[in-house]
Amino acid sequence: MWVFLGILIPCAAFCFALGLTLPLLSMERLYLFQDTPSLLEVIWGLYAEGEQVIAGFVLLFSVILPAGKILATGVAAYNGRSKGWLTVLSSLSKWSMMDVMLVALVIFAAKTTGLASAQVLPGLWFYAAATLSTAIAAFLIGRRPR
Repeated sequence: MWVFLGILIPCAAFCFALGLTLPLLSMERLYLFQDTPSLLEVIWGLYAEGEQVIAGFVLLFSVILPAGKILATGVAAYNGRSKGWLTVLSSLSKWSMMDVMLVALVIFAAKTTGLASAQVLPGLWFYAAATLSTAIAAFLIGRRPR
């Protein structure tokens, strides 16, 4: 299990970085314009358009909390299930699917407006892989005998 965690946690961090920077989806509007934003571009676009509160929430739930969970998972695995890091990991795990839900809402909104068609691109798959890898690693750390 140690070897699996040693591979899983760095893979989660790598996939998370790709999920933030690669395009999440391709939106085609009116058959003329095509947008392929990454998650960081979506956050910056919201901020630039005057939606600082929404940009802050997306940044918190889609970047900061997942990054914190990956970091806490790595530290908890390294420290051998220290009680403090398991508490941090447990707290962050409660918010772990919020990031995926936010991205799904963006895709749903794009598809239901009728003015745009959306296709999933590699950034979303890497982001989902990072979320799933981190959840599996956190589960394995919680199950590991002391």
